[in-house]
Amino acid sequence: MYRTVTELADGRELIYYDSSPGRDRTARDRRPLDRVESSPELRRDPATGDWVTIAAHRQTRTYHPPADACPLCPSRDGRQSEIPAADYEVAVFENRFPSLSGAAGRCEVVCFTPEHEAAFAGLTPARARLVLDAWTDRTAALSARPGVAQVYCFENRGAEIGVTLPHPHGQIYAFSTPAPRTAKHLAAATAHRAATGRNLFEDLLAEARAATGRVVLAGEHWTAFVPYAARWPYEVHLYPHRRVADLRGLGEAERAEFPGLYLELLRRFDRLFGAAAGPTPYISAWHQAPLAGGEELALHLELFTVRRTADKLKYLAGTESGMDAFMNDVAPETAALRLREAG
Repeated sequence: MYRTVTELADGRELIYYDSSPGRDRTARDRRPLDRVESSPELRRDPATGDWVTIAAHRQTRTYHPPADACPLCPSRDGRQSEIPAADYEVAVFENRFPSLSGAAGRCEVVCFTPEHEAAFAGLTPARARLVLDAWTDRTAALSARPGVAQVYCFENRGAEIGVTLPHPHGQIYAFSTPAPRTAKHLAAATAHRAATGRNLFEDLLAEARAATGRVVLAGEHWTAFVPYAARWPYEVHLYPHRRVADLRGLGEAERAEFPGLYLELLRRFDRLFGAAAGPTPYISAWHQAPLAGGEELALHLELFTVRRTADKLKYLAGTESGMDAFMNDVAPETAALRLREAG
């Protein structure tokens, strides 16, 4: 991996990640941009203890632009975008409309490919590895920033998820406090250690590998399985066999095997409902331990879709949105079987 750090016209950081040296990354951003003015506010809900981010400035963010005005495509044919180069492999830049900034944290955009009509599932293993290296590099850099408590890498894919820019991309959030779901993981892991003397996530992985009916894919270093109490119609957790806190802890063998397994998993999601249904919308989320107090947690990726049939979506309605009580329409064992059959 070769990294080139530069700046956009308004002072935001832009980083190119290349698989080989010698790429020309000197193109300048010539857009007349004002400095980003954002002032998100963190408010703690006294009834739950959860932190809520108030980011009203995001109401003016770019919303479903035409393909020839995509801000994530390379700058070509006289049109300037967020990426000044005429071509790139992987690019990361500070979000111009961040949910988090300043003391609240930081938000970055990760562009997986210059091809507007592509998808992560269509990347080569080498490009997927470069994305993994970029995630890891940004996790290390953001973890070193003062005030950062946790780094979260994720991809939203599909209009059904709420994506407003269809160009293949993900995001990285640097939180100033551990996320609420992480807090739940930590509480459960702490209780499990006290009750059994063992690590919760090591036990979850061992149980899934033993109960092969929920395993979707397995390699020498990773296993993908549907969790016993899956919340979403099709939900898969991908764990390295060796427990590590975050992406920085992965070894070369684990990094080398990841792209092939992950790409196959994404392609199976796309095959689930048939070609007529179109690409499957999904959220892909890396769960990394917070920088302090996360010794009992484990790096893993959670991939799920809101699509429950070819023409029906899973909506978070009264029980889920109102009471955080999930109702799943597909048995986890059935979901795992269908994902195996999609291979």
